[in-house]
Amino acid sequence: MKVRVLGCSGAIAKGCRTTSFLLDSDLLVDAGTGVGDLTLEEMGEIDHVLLTHSHLDHVAALPLMVDAIASRRSTPIKIHALQGTIDALKAHIFNNTIWPDFSRIPTPESPFISFHPLEIGQTLFLAGKYIEVLPAVHTVPAVGYAVATVKGCWVFTGDTERNPALWARINQLNVAMLVIETAFSNRERNLAEKSLHLSPHALASELDCIDKGKNYPIYITHTKPAETELIMAEIQRFDQTQPFGPNVSHDIRWLRAGQEFEL
Repeated sequence: MKVRVLGCSGAIAKGCRTTSFLLDSDLLVDAGTGVGDLTLEEMGEIDHVLLTHSHLDHVAALPLMVDAIASRRSTPIKIHALQGTIDALKAHIFNNTIWPDFSRIPTPESPFISFHPLEIGQTLFLAGKYIEVLPAVHTVPAVGYAVATVKGCWVFTGDTERNPALWARINQLNVAMLVIETAFSNRERNLAEKSLHLSPHALASELDCIDKGKNYPIYITHTKPAETELIMAEIQRFDQTQPFGPNVSHDIRWLRAGQEFEL
């Protein structure tokens, strides 16, 4: 499976695009502003969109993408999300005020998009991939995802704060790559806690939940552009002082838009 990072920033700025990942050519995980870098042809190949939650930085490009390619398709784009996320999209975006209700246009029988509720713990089979819905802890209903590949699971936490249920499940999986958010620096840790995001301080305690003996690449996503360098420096400091297992550190890297991974 090919993972293409379209966007992984916690806000916009030049060169910074918000969360979106393209898996192979036909499955999108979140629909932040990074989707705008796809060509019409690339967008037209997307059959499924998996959303972690309803916040704007994860859905901003979805209505615009649908508008760009709907007339080029013969089948609806299938949007998979928690029912709470679907309800928010219907109420606040596809409501014929902010944007047309493409779930009923051009006709209710043949719409441009269709909504498909999912539940935490469910395993889906979409676009030839097995996808498990993982728990997240955020200010709105939210999930993460584990996508099975030949090398193990690609795991994306979505937006989350401390999350014991997530680690209980991750420790049962063969993880090939973990993408985890760290939105704020330690100087903003109170804001991180209130908004249910991670800071390096909280990340350190979360990574201690990984079973000893397990080691896989950990990619940091969702950093605020103004704090990215500080966040990564703070992560490097705790990683150097709290080794993972005997004489082994966490393999922590900063995720960047434009990166591609083969799993």
